[in-house]
Amino acid sequence: MTKRAIISGGSIGGLFAAAALMRAGWQVDVFERTDVELAGRGAGIVTHKALIEALQAVGASTEDLGVSVQERVAFDKAGQPVARIDYPQIVTSWDRIHQLLRVLIPDDRHHLGAHVAGYADHGDRVEAVLTDGRRVEADVLIGADGFRSSVRGQMLPDVQPEYSGYVVWRALAHEADLPAEVRDAVFPHFGFYAPTGTQIIGYPIAGPNNDLRPGHRRYNFVWYAPVKAADLADMLTDASGHLHHISIPPPLVRDAVITAVEAQAREMLPGPFVQILAQSERPFFTPIYDHASPVMAQGRVALSGDAACVARPHVGMGVTKAACDALALARHLADGPVEEGLLAYSAERVPASKSAHDRARTLGRFIFDDSVPNPDGRSNPRLDEIMRTTAINVA
Repeated sequence: MTKRAIISGGSIGGLFAAAALMRAGWQVDVFERTDVELAGRGAGIVTHKALIEALQAVGASTEDLGVSVQERVAFDKAGQPVARIDYPQIVTSWDRIHQLLRVLIPDDRHHLGAHVAGYADHGDRVEAVLTDGRRVEADVLIGADGFRSSVRGQMLPDVQPEYSGYVVWRALAHEADLPAEVRDAVFPHFGFYAPTGTQIIGYPIAGPNNDLRPGHRRYNFVWYAPVKAADLADMLTDASGHLHHISIPPPLVRDAVITAVEAQAREMLPGPFVQILAQSERPFFTPIYDHASPVMAQGRVALSGDAACVARPHVGMGVTKAACDALALARHLADGPVEEGLLAYSAERVPASKSAHDRARTLGRFIFDDSVPNPDGRSNPRLDEIMRTTAINVA
């Protein structure tokens, strides 16, 4: 008899889990909370060897995956290079990875407008309770519903995201809109600016519809900026006065918040990055949180990706970690009882996730290292380590 899996969450982690389990012979249903197909998230993703291998393992194409960068370059406040290292790497976008995985999932197994609000594990089966009131039974339930996971909330209610003390601002600028000097000096590289107390990274990614032609690409702007908890509450409040818990949808960020951060950028950042931000689409921010689940499975229920553990974006491992979770799930559920397979999955993936989590926290602490005066990014005592380990799988 074909085994059935329910996956809560239709983002990249959920699609990876679905594709891997389908390759292993499972019948899979994916439930995504949004009522339209996820799209338009152009934010950059750095690839690792493990991610490319995972895409190939689930049958996804890796052709035209992204933009190839050859060099990492750090800049000072004046916009001048202060360090360079050779590190060839492919950088892609959320859109592209999602597109490659989504085509693997049949439309009649991909359900929009409802996700898993809770579940009941009956021992021989698990019953998922959907937000629209339906109850669906399966052999296993996978919570791939992000760091605010409803599945984790029931399984591990004490595991709550903890605010790190800073946020990440993201923006995308079209290559053709940038001044020629920025296109020449900054755009081709994986760029850094690392003074004490803040940090910039940025790199080129494909343009809309995975357009890889020179002149049609975009620059992925990433800025880590400290924000006190009290100020964060104001930033998470929309124009109607509603305070959003944990994070705020990008379209609801108030104009005053955008204006303030643009002024802060003009004061704090090198000229080329100020110009990139000025030419970008509307920027948005995400507060940075930590959480790491001590287990990733109980009974017939498992957690995957950010639902299980969030590693701060410094390591660039969010998508790769979810991909490796998916492959491990399929491998451990290939034979034998579901409960035993999920226990083995948890035993394998908890240490791997914790390693990425801890490394990301370390890189986050480097931003605020004030042991050496470094107001302009020229004297960062850890600059070489930052450049060699940011968005690189060092496991």
